Amino acid sequence: MVLVSAPVPAHATSKEIIELQTQVQQLLDMVQRLQSTLDSRFGVLQNLAQQTADNANQMTVTVNALQQKINAQNDAGNGKLDTVSGQIQSLNDSVDELKSRIAKLDKSVQDLQTQLQNIQNPPTGAAGAQTATPPDGGASPASGPPAGAALAANQNQAPPLQETFQAGVRDYNAARYDVASGEFQDVLHYYPLDELAGAAQFYLGEIAYRQQNYAEAVKAYNAVLEGFSGSPKAPAAQLRKGLALLQLGKKDAGVRELRLLIQRHPQTPEAAQARTKLANLGAKPAAH
Repeated sequence: MVLVSAPVPAHATSKEIIELQTQVQQLLDMVQRLQSTLDSRFGVLQNLAQQTADNANQMTVTVNALQQKINAQNDAGNGKLDTVSGQIQSLNDSVDELKSRIAKLDKSVQDLQTQLQNIQNPPTGAAGAQTATPPDGGASPASGPPAGAALAANQNQAPPLQETFQAGVRDYNAARYDVASGEFQDVLHYYPLDELAGAAQFYLGEIAYRQQNYAEAVKAYNAVLEGFSGSPKAPAAQLRKGLALLQLGKKDAGVRELRLLIQRHPQTPEAAQARTKLANLGAKPAAH
């Protein structure tokens, strides 16, 4: 007995190959367009990051020059000291905002680099998954909701950290203290462990100080020193706490805070301001 198998139509096999080749070519074209777009955005972000870094460096030079000028004017009056101190603080705030923008741009650059690496080195089996079809030739099963949907929903409940903090700084500089206070409170509430939380707490003290509510200012500065002792704003908080105590007529306590600042942070611009203030008060920088 001779068994004769039915021949497989050649045109059917050729058609499937052509369809697969067409799909592969379409995928390659999409990857090429995406990579071109990412390369363009990557270059723009690198340029923005460099410009922002240059601005931060220029601002730092300006702050240092102003600090040297203050040190050369040790005989300035108490009122002048407070005014110049506020100017330095505003400059430092601008530097902090520029640094924050640099960090954000760096994060965007890193994300783009990761995307490029994933495109250039796709995981094994990823291409097959794109072109595979069910054995019965039916439609692919519907995909479920994205894995990050729940996380995104939770994040949307909180205001964005950087934008909220920067808006607070702008409103503070514009003397919109009620609005700024609410924005800094949001930073503390939603991001209590972030470094910017310490800065937000400091600004709450600054708002109280500007409104001449010195007792409330002392409480806010204490919160910085006790809850955010590692914050870059800690030296400024101790300086302003000392000045607020002096405004309350508590000279001994104010002098003690200024001396403690010099002891803890001797090389900071705030320590230089504390030495000037103590000299104006006729007090020595260190207790004897």
